[in-house]
Amino acid sequence: MGKKARSNAGIQKAQARKLDKSQLPPPPPPPSEELGSAKVLETPSLPGTGFKVLNGDGYDDGGVADLSLLIDLEDSVQRRRRGENEYFTALKADLLPRATRGPMAKMSRREQKVSLAQLLFSEDEEAEDRGPSEVFMDSADGEDDGKTVKHRETRLAQAKAALRLSLLLREAACASLSLAELCKRQLALKGKAGAEEALRCANKALEISGDGFWDGDEVAIEAEDEPDVDPKYEKNATTPGLAHETTLKLLPIRVSHLCKRSALLQRGNALAALGRQDDARDSYEQVFPLVTDEPRCARVDWERFSLFINIGNTYSRSGDYDLADEQYKLAEQLGKDHLGDTEGSDNDGHGMVDGAKRARSFALKKAGREEEGKTILKEVIASQIKLKMEKEKKKEEEEEAAKKVAENAEAKPEES
Repeated sequence: MGKKARSNAGIQKAQARKLDKSQLPPPPPPPSEELGSAKVLETPSLPGTGFKVLNGDGYDDGGVADLSLLIDLEDSVQRRRRGENEYFTALKADLLPRATRGPMAKMSRREQKVSLAQLLFSEDEEAEDRGPSEVFMDSADGEDDGKTVKHRETRLAQAKAALRLSLLLREAACASLSLAELCKRQLALKGKAGAEEALRCANKALEISGDGFWDGDEVAIEAEDEPDVDPKYEKNATTPGLAHETTLKLLPIRVSHLCKRSALLQRGNALAALGRQDDARDSYEQVFPLVTDEPRCARVDWERFSLFINIGNTYSRSGDYDLADEQYKLAEQLGKDHLGDTEGSDNDGHGMVDGAKRARSFALKKAGREEEGKTILKEVIASQIKLKMEKEKKKEEEEEAAKKVAENAEAKPEES
């Protein structure tokens, strides 16, 4: 038995530590019931969002449920691991893992998770990778202006900060996603010169998402400003991966699959940057089984689109235009499916069709058929100009309609 509090202050502290079980939220559902964004909605999450599923009933949630699984804002994994009483007692006593030094020291664990999500998923207006496409293009040519380079350096530093925070919070899924982002942002900043480092990050992301074990100290090296990898380092992999049988008692296999999808795609990009086109293609192709059962919606179709274009580009770099074009046609068809469905997303459909044509035009140029490529590129430019004009016209019409509604609303009181 522990000591009983004798002073009033001690009694008050003891009372404050007691847990009021009647105020606790309901326990999290079993992992098997957490389907993330694979479960379509009966109605749109927001009116007018256009997330209608193709060739079926229901609406996509825009990836919101997947994001909740990955960030685990409600701490479902910790609650399952510790049990409700122990978890909420530890939460009340501030004993759960969180950053206790630095600018986030005064933030709660939940607030730090929100900051982590912002580091990983927020897009600013100047971001080169803004948008749904994940097509690899070697944009670091050594001739970029200072502002562009500085922006890429900032994005890379944010991914490193996300990795550090993920490890502090002990959020393995976020650590895997941070490493995949590090791979992506290394390539954006350094191109081929950073491809080996990028590939190392992607491989570590895959280790975390796998069914084996991973080494936290080895992963933490990648969060350093200048990672110094010791070739003689003795690996101490003791943390079970996201697909390990013990982990799957605490979280659904979908978390592993989401992390693998990201890591495999970015690993393919790193391999492509290194000139290892066959290996890159193999990495991209490993994603397809993980998205086979996903709903046909713009969000997931952009992922499929990126894979088809990236695979096509590996063939193009290897000098095989015909095989490349087979992939571009598959990517283009995704867009046509949206344009051909009355409830499909026209914006996304046009984006995919134009994106596939652009990739085809570059591949034609690489194959020595430059004039054909120029003709297709002109079509793309003309299409984008037309779409821009249509959007501007629609915006003007909406603003005019809103203005008339406001004028009518002002006029009615005067009439009465």
